[in-house]
Amino acid sequence: MRLFRFGPADNEQPGVELPSGKRISVAAFGHDYDEQFFASGGLDRLAQWLQTNADSCPEVDASARLASCIKRPSKIVCVGLNYAKHAAETNSPSPAEPILFFKSTSALCGPNDNVVIPKHSEKTDWEVELAIVIGKKATYVSTEDALDYVAGYALHNDYSERAFQLERGGQWVKGKSADTFAPIGPVLVTKDEIADPNNLHLWLDLNGERLQDSNTNDMIFNVPTLVSYISQFMSLLPGDVISTGTPAGVGMGLKPPRFLQPGDVVRLGIEGLGEQQQTGESYS
Repeated sequence: MRLFRFGPADNEQPGVELPSGKRISVAAFGHDYDEQFFASGGLDRLAQWLQTNADSCPEVDASARLASCIKRPSKIVCVGLNYAKHAAETNSPSPAEPILFFKSTSALCGPNDNVVIPKHSEKTDWEVELAIVIGKKATYVSTEDALDYVAGYALHNDYSERAFQLERGGQWVKGKSADTFAPIGPVLVTKDEIADPNNLHLWLDLNGERLQDSNTNDMIFNVPTLVSYISQFMSLLPGDVISTGTPAGVGMGLKPPRFLQPGDVVRLGIEGLGEQQQTGESYS
């Protein structure tokens, strides 16, 4: 299935994109895509419900705002320097173990919402990433069993303010958590529709110029490894997001470096997971 959410920020509703491409509201199903939905077998229940109710569901207008494809999760766990070429462009050694940091869930927004450049920012940067959405509680899971705990995958732009992240002391979270810094979607694609999450083309354009163009096969730590590894340190709850790192082509890695300016248009996508587009906007 391909799940999405739509509507204004104060009244978002769940939807499903049918195989035909038609998008329908499933508000009548009675559950948004949150922790309770995933924990209670929501994917299976929704699939069964659609068999008898899809034809009566209202179609979602093409002009409707798309929201984050999941409701705010308990946490967004991010992985740093997880692409070999990205580590090289930042003059960093490839990590021996995954580098983990958190991104505030208040950064969550829709895939096509404007990205608000934070107050006093001079180095807002882009990062196209594959996001893993957890389907059931994962604690101390093995690599062999890790995919059993995955609900599906989505596109994520892990926006980063590099000065806040790297020049202000402390942890990276300060540069990762501004409002609108976590557009996720347009859809959550269930894992049965993605043959190999470790072999997906991903890309990002800035004002029409291709800057990131890679494949998830360049990840140092693949999807099962990350799910298993992170579960050794914390319980991953249903609906939680793991953002798996970004390939080469970020602004701080360019020569000279380039960062997001008001009016800049960022377009990005991952094979099978759709596309996003954001326009830079000054904080006011």
